[in-house]
Amino acid sequence: MKYITTINEKEYTVEILNEKQVSVNGKILNVDFVSVNGQPVFSLIVEGRSYEAYIYEEDEQYQVQLKGFQYNADVIDEREKRLRDGGEGGVGSGEYVLKAPMPGLVVTVPVKEGDTVTKGQVLVILESMKMQNELKSPKDGVITRVKIEQGQTVEQKQQMISIG
Repeated sequence: MKYITTINEKEYTVEILNEKQVSVNGKILNVDFVSVNGQPVFSLIVEGRSYEAYIYEEDEQYQVQLKGFQYNADVIDEREKRLRDGGEGGVGSGEYVLKAPMPGLVVTVPVKEGDTVTKGQVLVILESMKMQNELKSPKDGVITRVKIEQGQTVEQKQQMISIG
């Protein structure tokens, strides 16, 4: 699984390949990462260089102290990234198709065909695994098609709404 980590407004794509290797933005690194006595202190070896890191979670972010610097790290997986971005599909000047990022139940569809929407506006509330997820518009536009309705069950990657 890939994780998107944001530190100081810069995004990194991190994938854990195995116990000793991770990929960071496509670059494979040899690592060793071990908690010290169950404390928020970690021994970290990256490409043969040793570091000591203090890591703890606070307000849904990780606080990381490394080499004398304090970093706030927001870590989300690919699924959460799609949800925050409003589903799958490219965002450009053409038509955007919102697809279900996971199977679920359509709780609400607050838009209809012909509505003008703005970037960040909620298009669908989808319930999956007992959690309600707001799927938002990734761009300004006009709703050209609504292929779902409240109470309907959708499958992952099913087309739901088109924005022109």
